[in-house]
Amino acid sequence: MSVNITFLGGTGTVTGSKYLVQHDGKKLLVDCGLFQGYKQLRLRNWNPMPVEAADVDAVLLTHAHLDHSGYVPLLYRQGYRGHIHATPATCDLCAILLPDSGHIQEEDAAFLNRHGYTKHAPALPLYSKHDALLSLQLLKPEREGISFSPIPGWKATFSHAGHILGAASILLEVAGRRILFSGDLGRPDDLIMNAPDAPPDADTVLIESTYGNREHPQDDVLTELAVAIKRVAARGGVAVVPVFAVGRAQALLHAMALLKQRGEIPHSLPIFLDSPMAVHTTELMPRHPDAHRLDTQALKTLGRVATMVETPEQSKALAKHHGPMVILSASGMATGGRVLHHLAHYLPDHRNMVILTGYQAPGTRGATLASGGGLVRIHAQDVAVNAEVVQLQSSSAHADASQLLDWLKHMKHAPDQVYVVHGEAEASDALRQRIERELKWRAVVPEHGSTWPT
Repeated sequence: MSVNITFLGGTGTVTGSKYLVQHDGKKLLVDCGLFQGYKQLRLRNWNPMPVEAADVDAVLLTHAHLDHSGYVPLLYRQGYRGHIHATPATCDLCAILLPDSGHIQEEDAAFLNRHGYTKHAPALPLYSKHDALLSLQLLKPEREGISFSPIPGWKATFSHAGHILGAASILLEVAGRRILFSGDLGRPDDLIMNAPDAPPDADTVLIESTYGNREHPQDDVLTELAVAIKRVAARGGVAVVPVFAVGRAQALLHAMALLKQRGEIPHSLPIFLDSPMAVHTTELMPRHPDAHRLDTQALKTLGRVATMVETPEQSKALAKHHGPMVILSASGMATGGRVLHHLAHYLPDHRNMVILTGYQAPGTRGATLASGGGLVRIHAQDVAVNAEVVQLQSSSAHADASQLLDWLKHMKHAPDQVYVVHGEAEASDALRQRIERELKWRAVVPEHGSTWPT
């Protein structure tokens, strides 16, 4: 019998990654992510999957970002009780991110109900913190480079993908077919993460395409960041930095520590990390030294460069501080979390600045800010955007188009088929064209919900 893949997410968008592999009545899910961004995408999170959760035999996670792992608590609530295989660092991060995701959804629903900002009666969270905590018992850590059997007769192997702590590519071997899932690939020149491992040979490849139509600029993030921070500090403003709690928060802390050491930004400039997720992730870094470039001294500095803000009371108290100062807060695309309160407070003042540090998916508040919109919707209210908005061009944790091609070129033999996933339509198609033109390989951009052979 053939081996098929159904693309349940991560197609036509960078969110909601879910790939269902089926063979001989067995079902395996690679990634289990939430849709984010446009409302029509977010509504997919409420739709039932085309397969019963209890009928899935195993789940593999490439990494812990919510667009790859955030559906796990819902899968559990729907009846899944099999193993969720992931690298040790991904398991550690999921233990932080998933309960926090449930907590934020409960908080947002309660806020909407309390203030009457909802069309629903009442607004409900997609899942709760309790659901997330229960789902964690399914996590099963697997070491990179050591093969394991998620289903009898199937073999899987994780390899380092860079990007964030624990991020992995996955080689899945079933019925004589070798299927390679790139996951989100990091940059070989990332400020803190190691470069991705070279890919193994495979018959079928699923390659991400977040930056499939773009090249990263030559300027480094230190130069860009220094210019922005010096400008806002000189006018006594506050820089609000929406950050991904896992990955970008630590990279930005390291960058600001280096800038202070070099005297390129004021040493006395107060910096606050207002995200319990980001604080706990920063504390995880020493436990996984093989995944990043930071030595013991750099790790110590990482924990000291900012004031760590954990409680809601500490977060609210920041509004009483006067600039200049820098507030790093999740989430990175301003889709939820504490950063929304800081944006609502600081956006109307022209002295302040918002620094966007990563990819902004269409339909998110981050994308609205990046596009120069004069208003942004926060908690059912329109907030005037008078603050300066700066989007760093060199801080992405994703490989760019040429780096993605270079990764593929390390395969010793051409695969039979490449599926280009995890990108907006323009980016995915641009990468497809380059694969066909430069590598002479067969490449397809699959549609959402479609099923293809391996």
